[in-house]
Amino acid sequence: MWSMALGKRISVAGVVVLSAIGTADVSHAVPLTVCHGYSCSFRTRLELGPGDLKDIASILRSGASSAAAERRAISKAVQYYERRATAAVGIRDRAKGDFSGGLERGQMDCIDESTNTTSLLELLESRGMLRHHTVQRKVSRGFLADRRYPHFTAVIADKAGERWVVDSWYEPAGGAPDIIPLARWRTRGVWGER
Repeated sequence: MWSMALGKRISVAGVVVLSAIGTADVSHAVPLTVCHGYSCSFRTRLELGPGDLKDIASILRSGASSAAAERRAISKAVQYYERRATAAVGIRDRAKGDFSGGLERGQMDCIDESTNTTSLLELLESRGMLRHHTVQRKVSRGFLADRRYPHFTAVIADKAGERWVVDSWYEPAGGAPDIIPLARWRTRGVWGER
């Protein structure tokens, strides 16, 4: 891993991001990949410019006082990102993608949603914008035999070790994601239920 006194190299969804340690570097644009069409069948480049990064940093600073406040700020940052992502794709996805949306540009299943949200969260973490949470690996629930369709989500953990899902699948792009404890999320989800 390459490092300098004031910076470090971090890979975010295949993109190298240079960041200042402990500060939100907002001086350079960051390219991200927006997955859509189900299981990342389509990929659209989204460039978050310095203005976007300043806006997102401001949103996250509003949540600096506590883990709960940071989760509320993360919700707003995900909504901001999704509005930018759908502008780049040119299509706003429908809530709770169904099987008919497969291979349809702009429509997102839970794999697309969780991949996009995780990429954003990794960017926030790499830029020092998360103070109370760390980004975790995506998780899934359901396997049809339990009357639940398989479902994936992004995950963060607070400093106490509690894991929280950041699940934006239930709302159309730009809607507030569900941010709830992972243990509670795992018990939900007979098809169609939140």
